[in-house]
Amino acid sequence: MNYFVITTILVLISAVFGYWNVRFIKLPNTIGLTVISIAFTLAVFALSYIDDSLLEAERYIITHIDFKTVLLDLMLGFLLFAGALHTDLEKLKKHRWPILAFATFGVLVSTFLIGGASYYVVRLFGMEVPFIYCLLFGALISPTDPIAVLGILKQIGAPKKLEIKIVGESLFNDGVGVVIFLTIFSLAKSPGAEFSILEVGQLFVHEVFGGVMLGVVLGWITFQMMRRIDDYAVEVIISLAAVMGGIVLSQYLHVSGPLAMVIAGLFVGGSRNRSLAMSEITETYVDKFWELIDILLNTILFVLIGMEILVLDLESEYILAGVLMIPIALLCRYASLLLPVRIFQRPLEFLPHTNLVMTWGGLRGAISIALALGLTQEMYRDLFLVMTYVVVIFSIIGQGLTVNPLIKRLQKIWKIDLRE
Repeated sequence: MNYFVITTILVLISAVFGYWNVRFIKLPNTIGLTVISIAFTLAVFALSYIDDSLLEAERYIITHIDFKTVLLDLMLGFLLFAGALHTDLEKLKKHRWPILAFATFGVLVSTFLIGGASYYVVRLFGMEVPFIYCLLFGALISPTDPIAVLGILKQIGAPKKLEIKIVGESLFNDGVGVVIFLTIFSLAKSPGAEFSILEVGQLFVHEVFGGVMLGVVLGWITFQMMRRIDDYAVEVIISLAAVMGGIVLSQYLHVSGPLAMVIAGLFVGGSRNRSLAMSEITETYVDKFWELIDILLNTILFVLIGMEILVLDLESEYILAGVLMIPIALLCRYASLLLPVRIFQRPLEFLPHTNLVMTWGGLRGAISIALALGLTQEMYRDLFLVMTYVVVIFSIIGQGLTVNPLIKRLQKIWKIDLRE
């Protein structure tokens, strides 16, 4: 079975599951597709006691997909560019400092809090795991997933004042989170090697600022090319080439591809640059093209998340440790946002309980699973993969289904229209 056949099967499954969700279940697509995929996989498990041919076919597909490479090196760039392209740059500029604090300070604090907590949690179940590997788990589970966040917020009607903070943070903190993870991963992979704080700092700065600069260059070149012509078909192709070329360049230059795609998307999609570079018809076609890319990749991605249960080593201790980490991870996220929220609350007129909504609305998703899949067996991959999967599934389904009721209840305190 070649990659074209596997891709065809995934698109077919995604289409069928998407139809079932829209026609019968009527959940937000992100949640509905995950639920249906898990239910389908469990049904295949049950059927395998009679005939295991379908289980073996599904397992073949999953084991022949490098989820980490497909998501981090390919899909993520397209999804982040699409998300940034439709983000209000002017509002993002107004909240740039709290968003920067959430995406850097917040992720770093959360990494160490969750890493420290997981170090003791796994010991409750008799597992002696070195602290550096627990810190890796903290790094991979701390970033909120822009793919999951954007998918939910599009449908729940969050207030604009909150939406821009949650979306802005999620667009940037996954790139920062991936860099933090890769930095700790380098330390954990060579425990006997000598690393200085300066070397670690240089690696971090190179990845982050290199990604930002690459995004600025790509965005500027794309903008300049689009403003000099008026042909919607060619301009759509230019935007696609910018993303594909940017992904390849980021890998070659060893800089953060996710951050590069976010910056490029914001540069091209900003209201001022839009009006200068695109005619009305071009703007419509560019937006619709990237909206379709976003929907297609999201659909396939969350089907894959549901099917990834096939690669898990479902030991009871691993599952219980993951369940215990759900409230701990939420508390750690809440604590990591306390200082930034307190600092910017008055000058930027944060709504009451902003920290609560950002904690509950900061969903974990595919990025965490992809990073967990990248761990080696020496890093307790099976343990942390199951723990990650448990936290992510609760986040997507449990938090995703209850964010809207939470916001509606808080609306009585805010006394504002939901779209303000």
